[in-house]
Amino acid sequence: MLPLQTSVDDTEDVALNYGEDDEINTRRIRHPIAATFHLFFRTAAIVAYLFCGWFSGSFIVSFVVIVILLSMDFWTVKNITGRLLVGLRWWNKIDEDGKSGWVFESRKGTDAKPILKTESRIFWLGLIIFPVIWVAFFFGTLFTLRFKWLMVVIVGLMVTGSNMYGYIRCKVTSRKQLSTMATSFIGRQMFRRAATAAAAQSSATGSDR
Repeated sequence: MLPLQTSVDDTEDVALNYGEDDEINTRRIRHPIAATFHLFFRTAAIVAYLFCGWFSGSFIVSFVVIVILLSMDFWTVKNITGRLLVGLRWWNKIDEDGKSGWVFESRKGTDAKPILKTESRIFWLGLIIFPVIWVAFFFGTLFTLRFKWLMVVIVGLMVTGSNMYGYIRCKVTSRKQLSTMATSFIGRQMFRRAATAAAAQSSATGSDR
């Protein structure tokens, strides 16, 4: 199992402590099953939305099938494909005081395998493109006055949008934290060099006396 570092975020500006974020530029896919199911359920939900009328005249049946596919996609992306493909995972929890907080996990440590560029592209493109498609469906239902399908589209947009928001927030805050860590490291190195130079100069002055 991959080593993970957990961080809890109670405010909008709390950053995360991420490990290595290097990507290997290769076409090889380390997790083909995870990459397939990252796209499978959300693609199936859209196909069901577009063509469910061909197989069933019942709106309830179509609604249930689409919601089940979206639920399976939400759980798979949030708990499995994000961890395997890009080394990230998130969830939202409520503490004893009723306060909501974001919890992030990131791959960390020297034993963690680097991220493959192909897998990363599959993950992020799939994560972003499908909410955009549901947005197009949203305006399409409004313009064609198909209001009973509007609820289905809203569910699809909320489910796919939640994962997109969570993972993008992980990525953005990780970059902020990496910048902070780099600045802190450079500052410590400069302080150590200055201290070493001052000690050497003091030692040289004492020897001359």
